[in-house]
Amino acid sequence: MLVKNWMNTRVITVDVDGCMLDAMKLLRENDIRMLPVLKGGSLAGIVTDRDLKRASASDATTLEAHELLYIIANIKIEEIMTRDPITVPFDFTVEEAAETLLKNKISGMPVIDHEGKVVGTITQTDIFRVVMSLTGVGKRGVHFAFRLEDRPGSIKEIADVIRRYGARMTSILSSYERAPEGYRNVFFRIYDVGRDKLPDLIEECRQIAPLLYMVDHRENRREIFDI
Repeated sequence: MLVKNWMNTRVITVDVDGCMLDAMKLLRENDIRMLPVLKGGSLAGIVTDRDLKRASASDATTLEAHELLYIIANIKIEEIMTRDPITVPFDFTVEEAAETLLKNKISGMPVIDHEGKVVGTITQTDIFRVVMSLTGVGKRGVHFAFRLEDRPGSIKEIADVIRRYGARMTSILSSYERAPEGYRNVFFRIYDVGRDKLPDLIEECRQIAPLLYMVDHRENRREIFDI
């Protein structure tokens, strides 16, 4: 899954010669938290809601409204922006973008093309949308987590049982995190299965591999199993 398919292509920008008041209005009116800053059409920096709060007068509460307005109308974007911002190319994967956000402890960044032109932005919220899409949580189905042997065919054995009960799978994800050597945790999300069939389905699957937990999103039912 590429950044270009999940980024926000409606890019709201501000010029380096703009003022702090301009940036505050753009953030508020567009309900965003970051603005790429351009100079001559090229990316020169970014300004965030945090930058604006930090740049506000520390004694703002003692100022008259017109005095505060004068201050923020005369502070230039160039004075408060973050220079040399972290960016991500449009053809990077979403996972690489998430890794960059996490590594640098930031909530969003501009997306650039091969010429360095800003073509979008991607934020933590966009990453959350990807996770929701990958897991199929919107189907409100049933979510199983199994600890399977790390060998060919182990996932198919569980999948075959699920299919035999007439269920459809929206996603199968796996991870080696928090799994013993030689095993992996595998997560199935299914739907279109009768709730009266679930006990038998669960029991048959448990004969094949340890079941870590089961979450029925439609019924808001949750079971955690000891293994």
